[in-house]
Amino acid sequence: EVQVVESGGGLVQAGGSLRLSCGFSGFIYDDYAVGWFRQAPGKEREGVACITSDDLTYYTDSIKGRFIASNDKAKRTVWLQMNNLKSDDTAVYYCAVDRAVYCTAAIDGDFFDYWGQGTQVTASS
Repeated sequence: EVQVVESGGGLVQAGGSLRLSCGFSGFIYDDYAVGWFRQAPGKEREGVACITSDDLTYYTDSIKGRFIASNDKAKRTVWLQMNNLKSDDTAVYYCAVDRAVYCTAAIDGDFFDYWGQGTQVTASS
């Protein structure tokens, strides 16, 4: 059974930083992709970033230069460093895991099978 566990959300003032982590286990393949997604109230889910086991990364335009994804393949843990947070970044953030081939510039959550429970990120203005 694949388990995906996220942590690191919280409340910060606009301009502040948070670091999310996503650890997973039970995934039988050596190659993997971890996608980061967010959903704000009343809005559709949005793909934010994606990183593969080989450190290939994609970011959505709204967070480029502010968010950085990193990866520890041995620990099967991925982090999302979020800097200069804006009120528009407020959402529930999810990470999801699947094969590396599903990490594309589209950052499409429909291709990911294994999801974490979500963590709330709130940037207050």
